[in-house]
Amino acid sequence: MRHLQHLVFSLCVLSLLCGLGQYLLQEGRAQPVAPQPTAPNELGKIMILEYHKVQPEESRWGRAVESFRHDLELLYASGYRPIGMADFIDGKINVPAGTRPFLLTFDDSSPGQFRYLIKDGKPEIDPDCALGILIHFHQLHPDFERKGIFFVLPAANEPNRLFGQPEFEARKIKELVSLGFEIGNHTLWHAQLSKYDANVVQQQIAMAVQAIQKIIPGYPLRALDLPLGSYPKDPHLAMDGSYRGITYHDDAVLLVAGGPAPSPFTVGADLARLPRIQVTGAALQYWIGYFGKHPAEGFISDGHVDTATFPRAFLSAFNASKFRSVRATPYRP
Repeated sequence: MRHLQHLVFSLCVLSLLCGLGQYLLQEGRAQPVAPQPTAPNELGKIMILEYHKVQPEESRWGRAVESFRHDLELLYASGYRPIGMADFIDGKINVPAGTRPFLLTFDDSSPGQFRYLIKDGKPEIDPDCALGILIHFHQLHPDFERKGIFFVLPAANEPNRLFGQPEFEARKIKELVSLGFEIGNHTLWHAQLSKYDANVVQQQIAMAVQAIQKIIPGYPLRALDLPLGSYPKDPHLAMDGSYRGITYHDDAVLLVAGGPAPSPFTVGADLARLPRIQVTGAALQYWIGYFGKHPAEGFISDGHVDTATFPRAFLSAFNASKFRSVRATPYRP
């Protein structure tokens, strides 16, 4: 009973905060769909958002700097909070009660994602690059954690080789990790894996792991982002393989599109084929609006990392064999 009282109180507070968020977004910005106090459903879907270039103007694969800022404001005011790739994989989803988790993913390690400006001879994070914007947003909203995964290209041509600025490649990887972000595998140079034999496929994935671990020894790259969404001829090589003594294992493989992803707690969640949402045009507004109109379809947190709360009617969808340490708490609506 005490747990339910705490949950109801948290949901009411969230509703008030979201009302404030709507007011702050009035001036010419995309309007959020403020979440209503809704019972938790941790078997609902989760948005894995996909960004490429962050740049002055909007383009097919580029998000304008101001649009990216507005995306974060819209997400926050609509009750979304970021989680990491490892959180998703492990089912360690720790966001406040009544909020919705989502993932930020960045492809291709382009300069607009992470850029240094040199001031007085010292590198400083550009406030108008994606990382600078995320850091500033976290300062404004500490409950919007610094989480996200950067799928990098260690051997691509400039400017996509580890965010450009060759003299700072290692420093950037270390700084991302120290700030709480994750590094993911996107092959050495964005190789379309379906075009190559098994040896080249394993070389592309394994050598990318080696390149990052030369910078941070032992760093685990737990997810592979398929260039162009293209699987190897042998799809198993996306998850496991080796090349010249370098072995790799990916706990998750991400697609290039497909919509929101199933909750990791569901029996239908296939971590080898995780769909994403490309953030272009009004796609983000569409999906936030969709879950605002259909709240039961999305993941809504119960505020506890060690439980999975959902309507009793969905009990058969909970993957109890995989998440034995997670206490299922089904309820009758």
